[in-house]
Amino acid sequence: MVQALDKRRSRLSPERESELYQAVMELLTEVGYDALTMDAIAARTHSSKATLYRQWKSKPALVATALRHTKPVSLEDIDTGSLRGDLREMVQCGDEARERDAALMRGLALAAHQNPDLLEALRELLITHELGAFDMLLKRALDRGEVAPDRPALKYTVHLLLGAFTTRSLVEAKEPDADYLFDYIDAVILPALGVLSPASP
Repeated sequence: MVQALDKRRSRLSPERESELYQAVMELLTEVGYDALTMDAIAARTHSSKATLYRQWKSKPALVATALRHTKPVSLEDIDTGSLRGDLREMVQCGDEARERDAALMRGLALAAHQNPDLLEALRELLITHELGAFDMLLKRALDRGEVAPDRPALKYTVHLLLGAFTTRSLVEAKEPDADYLFDYIDAVILPALGVLSPASP
């Protein structure tokens, strides 16, 4: 499925794709997922609706692909030499975009629960890719001997990290800024994995 989409998208130049993805994100911010239409995207990007459907097949696929290609940091590019450094780099690189897009991401999370097609597209085109990259990040930590392979929390690391992003606004009515996330990494994630950190006893 992803390969087929990549083949369809190959007819557009990288610059044109980038412009279109940015326009999709702007419209999402302005009107939200439910009110977003392919007609509006076509008008904003001076494209035909037929071209959009030929390239991406559906609104959910286009939105998921736009999210993947406009995210502030690529996990594949992060390799600081330590797990703590990698996790902090993930947080730091995404800080500005996270503050800007917090409401948008909450809206998309709600829309995904209400729209099975969007949830499927997000999993296929964005989440699976990100999880694969995160698994490689953890594998490097295992290969370096930072984390023992039998640590019970290892398979829940991504859940722990996502929890930091999603629960603070509910519990404290605050956004998870970089300082909060740095502290969370040191106090929760690294100790759970048996990695020494400034918060370790």
